Amino acid sequence: MPGAPAIPVEDTEVVVVGARCAGSATAAAFARAGVRVVLLEASRFPSDTLSTHLLWPGGVAELARLDALDRVTALGAPPLRTAYAAGAGHTIRSPFAPVDGIDYALCVRRTGLDAALAATAVAAGADLREGARVGELLWRGTRCVGVRYADASGTRELRAALVVGADGRRSTVARLAGAARPRLSAPSGRDCYFAYWRDTSAGWREVAAQWRDGPDLGTAFPCDDGLLLALVQPPSSAERPGRSGAERRYHEAIQRIPGLADRLAGCERVGRVRSATGLVSYFRRSSGPGWALPGDAGHFKDPVTAQGIRDALHYGRRLGELAAPVLHDPDRLDAALRAWESQRLADCLDIYQWTNRLARAAAMSPLEIQLYRRATSDPELARAVTAIFSRTRDPKDVFTPALAATLALGALRDAWPSVGPVLTHLLHEARDTAADWWQSRAHDALAPATAACSGDRHA
Repeated sequence: MPGAPAIPVEDTEVVVVGARCAGSATAAAFARAGVRVVLLEASRFPSDTLSTHLLWPGGVAELARLDALDRVTALGAPPLRTAYAAGAGHTIRSPFAPVDGIDYALCVRRTGLDAALAATAVAAGADLREGARVGELLWRGTRCVGVRYADASGTRELRAALVVGADGRRSTVARLAGAARPRLSAPSGRDCYFAYWRDTSAGWREVAAQWRDGPDLGTAFPCDDGLLLALVQPPSSAERPGRSGAERRYHEAIQRIPGLADRLAGCERVGRVRSATGLVSYFRRSSGPGWALPGDAGHFKDPVTAQGIRDALHYGRRLGELAAPVLHDPDRLDAALRAWESQRLADCLDIYQWTNRLARAAAMSPLEIQLYRRATSDPELARAVTAIFSRTRDPKDVFTPALAATLALGALRDAWPSVGPVLTHLLHEARDTAADWWQSRAHDALAPATAACSGDRHA
């Protein structure tokens, strides 16, 4: 338009859109490598976001690798040193296997956690700009070369060798890059409702607890400021309940889980019930010429296994570490981005499939009941299953054919002579295992065609 003021243009090396878990980890890694990185965040810290925010020891270790653990620890969340699981009349208590010497989980509310992570990125040298909303990607041919964003001072352009979209499930960068449609997806069978409670149970303040009753699942995780995060995941409903409906569904689910109801006895609820419904787990295409999608922008798993924050931190950090040395060689940069994406898919597909099974909202299967029964008297098995959550063991390495056969024989023995339902379940289990195997075999077709990058997969 004639006479319109020119849009200010600025050059940097990397633009990261979104300054929460994935974005701050990515920005910190780039900044530590001496890269000029601008971190754009639409909100202003401290601010909350919808999240269940548990970090298993593997996630806490990621905070340490980012030099963020001291800031997060100062928020006051208690170390959770015991994993507790109850179902089908069995209860299991297990310590956590250490990761980098860290043998505890943390549940930290996102208001403090995200601000601490953003401060860590700034301390590393990132330029954080809050209240900045990206509206366009800038292109040179098929290559992304920057963003156009708006803040209180107006519209600006940032030119960069790499644009990182760490802006969540509803990622603007993914949409603008043509990557919003998942390449692999699975709808959840569960809805998610949670609220905070003033915790009065001192004996449970170091325990991360889960209960299963029928198709319902409930958890209780002590967090900062003396609070407790109590979450339920009942079977999903076509109803979109609104605030009053969320309250009703939340409290009805708690009453269907007596162990969780007992845990909350004497506790006072603080604040409203929050909900996440219509959840879909997915992998999106997560890299292209000049752009990449860490965190939920590129890959999301149902919250039933609480993996999101750990993966956001881990793969954000790895993205920065891999891309920084080749940032100004477009061909090598694009190869590094493809390798990073391929490695995340290879690392996460097994836990993605396992999570999807737990997200079906079915009652405990005969094999799961046998697993709980064995784990009550087999501490090694209990620790092995717990290690899956910390990502030091893969599900397929724990749930071996030998263990499956043992559990199946136990289920048939306990059901004898009425073994029909157990046999039906075993047939379904075999079908699901075969489907997961074929999906794993086909993952190379989904992954970018490049050699896998080296990395600290289980570090």
